[in-house]
Amino acid sequence: MVNDPSVDALTAKLAENDESGEALSKYALCVIASKRARQIIERDRSGANVAPSKEKEVVRACEEIMDGKVTYTKD
Repeated sequence: MVNDPSVDALTAKLAENDESGEALSKYALCVIASKRARQIIERDRSGANVAPSKEKEVVRACEEIMDGKVTYTKD
């Protein structure tokens, strides 16, 4: 479970970047964070020059969302 940042803070951060300003569902947050975590895993497997981290990929994805490095678009 992710405690810091909180789920509510993450959904609010993603809603800031949305034009409609609507609150984001927890399901949508889960999908966005898991897609980013998969990207991080693939990047690490490809041997890119990235410093190793002891954090789980999902935690890193959530931190990137909170830092504003991850955005999304609605299809």
